[in-house]
Amino acid sequence: MLKLICQHLEEVFKIKKYDLAIIGGGPVGLFAAHFAHLHGLNTILFDSLSELGGQPQMLYPFKQITDIPAFGKIRAHELIPRLTDGLKDETDIATNHKVENIVKTTDGFTIDDSVFVRSIIIATGAGAFKPKELPLKMNEDIKKRVHYFIKDPKEFSNQTIGVFGGGDSALDLALELANYADIKLIHRRDQFRGLESNVQKLKSLKNVEILTPYLPKDIQLIDNKLDISLKKMGGDEIRHEQFDQIMVAYGFRANNRFVKKWGIDLDGTNIPVDRAMETNIDGIYAVGDVVSYPGRVPLIALGFGEAQIAIISIMRNLFPEKTLTIHSTSI
Repeated sequence: MLKLICQHLEEVFKIKKYDLAIIGGGPVGLFAAHFAHLHGLNTILFDSLSELGGQPQMLYPFKQITDIPAFGKIRAHELIPRLTDGLKDETDIATNHKVENIVKTTDGFTIDDSVFVRSIIIATGAGAFKPKELPLKMNEDIKKRVHYFIKDPKEFSNQTIGVFGGGDSALDLALELANYADIKLIHRRDQFRGLESNVQKLKSLKNVEILTPYLPKDIQLIDNKLDISLKKMGGDEIRHEQFDQIMVAYGFRANNRFVKKWGIDLDGTNIPVDRAMETNIDGIYAVGDVVSYPGRVPLIALGFGEAQIAIISIMRNLFPEKTLTIHSTSI
C-alpha cells in the first residue's frame, strides 16, 4: 500500500529521483558535486543564491586563498570558475532554491515535495549569510550607491569610493578598487583586523586615504555625491567626506540553525559528524565549515577531503555490491 501511495505522489508532483542531493554551492559543495560525478552518482546541487560560489564568490572574490593544494595562492574569483568548469554537464543545478523541507522516507528523502534523493550532503559553510548593513537611514537613491558585493571593479573606474570596515574583506576590496579608483578607507579603530601587510600596501598608495578612528553617523545625497558625516571615536569632531559610491565590508550574519527543523542535531551552530561525515540521521552527511568534530580547523582544503570521505561512504551504503575505486587516478 505504501508503495502505491509513493508512486501516486511521484505522478502528482512529478518527483525527480537522484542518488544524492548536495545543499550548498560554495567551494566544498562544488567539489563534492564533481567528485560524486566521478563515482557515477546521479546528483542535484541546491543553492539559495542566484549564482554558485558561496561566500568566497560573494563576499571576498579578490582574497588570496592559500590553503588549496597545487596553488601557492589563488583568488576566490579564480577558484570558483575552476570548480564549476563542466559542472552543468555533470550535475543538475538548482540556484535560487533555499531548501525548506526534508522528509525522511523508508528508502531516502523527499526535498520540498519535488525531489527524491537516496542521500544528502550538507555543505552550507557558515550557513545562510546576510551582510551587515550600514546602520544609517537611507532613501532608495542613496541605497543604489551603497554596495555589499562587487562583481566587476572596473565599474568603479575614475570615481572616489569609500570602503567601510577593518577586516580582511575591507582591505582586499580597497586594494582591488585602488587599481581603478581613488579610495578612502574608513574604520572605527586605528588598528585593523586584517593582514598588516595589506594595511602597509594601502598606506603606500597615493590614491588611498585611510581615515581612523571614525564611525559614519549620517548619509545624504548632495550634488550627485554621497555626503557622509564621520564622527571621530572618543571625541566630538565631525568631518564630511564625499563619495561617488561606497562599499560596506562589516562582515555578515550567518547560521545553520535552520537544519534543526530537519531533525539534525547541532553543536552550537555546527553539525556534529562521525568519521564518515554522517550526521545523527542515517543518509544525511555534512562537510566543510558547517561541521563540528574535535580538532577541526576551517580550511577549504580540509572540506574537500571531507567531501571525498562522505561520498565514498555514500557509495558503500548505496552500492555495497560494487567494487569501490578510491583514488580518482584509478577511476
